[in-house]
Amino acid sequence: MGTTGSGGGTVKGPSSYFPSIEKKYGRPIGEWLDLVRSSPLETHMQLVGWLKSEHGLGHGHANALVAHVRAEQG
Repeated sequence: MGTTGSGGGTVKGPSSYFPSIEKKYGRPIGEWLDLVRSSPLETHMQLVGWLKSEHGLGHGHANALVAHVRAEQG
């Protein structure tokens, strides 16, 4: 059975990764988001690469954090 797109309470987009990021890496999402916000790096992929190499995140998790921060920055 697929999803019907009726809302159903399912979280979509980058934040859908947040529970698994907290569980896997043991830090609250707020800390990860603050880390991304405070980075001097500028491009999406620079930030993703930095989270992967310096903090050991997987690509999907790093991408979700960066996408969330960039979306809130407009």
